[in-house]
Amino acid sequence: MLSAYADFVRIRFLTMLAYRVNYYSGILIYAVNIGAYYFIWNVIYGENASLGGMTAGQMTTYVAVAWMARAFYFNNLDREIAGEIRDGSVAIQFIRPYSYILVKMMQGFGEGLFRFLLFSTPGMVLVTLLFPVQLPTDVSRWLVFLLMLFLSFVINSQINILTGLLAFFVENNEGIMRMKRVAVDLFSGLIIPITFFPEWSQAVLKLLPFQAITYLPGAVFTGQVSGASAVLNVVGVQLLWFVLLVIPMVLLWRSARKRLFVQGG
Repeated sequence: MLSAYADFVRIRFLTMLAYRVNYYSGILIYAVNIGAYYFIWNVIYGENASLGGMTAGQMTTYVAVAWMARAFYFNNLDREIAGEIRDGSVAIQFIRPYSYILVKMMQGFGEGLFRFLLFSTPGMVLVTLLFPVQLPTDVSRWLVFLLMLFLSFVINSQINILTGLLAFFVENNEGIMRMKRVAVDLFSGLIIPITFFPEWSQAVLKLLPFQAITYLPGAVFTGQVSGASAVLNVVGVQLLWFVLLVIPMVLLWRSARKRLFVQGG
C-alpha cells in the first residue's frame, strides 16, 4: 500500500517535469517579486536599524526565504478536489482501496518536491546572487528549517483539502478558494511579517494556523527565533496545527461521502 502512495508522488513529479519550462520562467517572476519587496522594505526601514524585531538584513533574508518557501508549499489541491466533485469523477474514489485525502496529499507532495528541486533551490541561488541575503552557517538551523518547511507544506495542503471538500456542501466554492488564498498569503506573514501587525491582531493570528505556514519557518531561518527551547516551541506549534487540522478533514470527508451531488454529470 505504501508503494502505491509513493507512485502517486512519482507520477505527479513526472507530470510536473513535462512542464518545467513554465517553472524556469517562474523563478524569474519570483526574483522580481523579491526584488520589489527588497526595495520597498529598504525605503520603509530608512535609517532605522530595526523594525518589528527584525534588522534590515533579516528582513531581506526573510522575504527571500518566504517567497521561495511558498514555491514549495503552494499547490492547487483545493481546485483539483472541487473540480473532481463538480464533474463527478470523485465518485470512483469511494470504491478504491486507498484514502482519497492521502492520495491528494501525496500528489501535492510530488508537485512540491518538483518545485523544491527545480524552482525553490535554483531560485534561492539566483536571489542570493542578486540581493544581500544572509544565509545561516549553522547546519542544525538548516535541518530544522527543512523540517518546518515540510510541515508548512502539510498544513497548507490540509487547508487546501478542507477548502476543496467544501464543494460538496456549497456546490460552487470559487469565492471561498479565492478568499482562502488571500488569507494564507496575508495572515501567514508572506506579505507582511506577523510582528508588523498591531498587537491585538498578532494575538488573534496566533490562534490561527496561518503563521505556521510562512512566518514561523522564516523566523527560525533568519535567527529571529533562536535557542533550542524557542525553536522546539515553534515546531511544536506546527505539529499541533497538523494534528488539529486532521480532525475536521476526517469529519468533513465522512460527511461528504453521505451527500455526493454531481453537477452536470
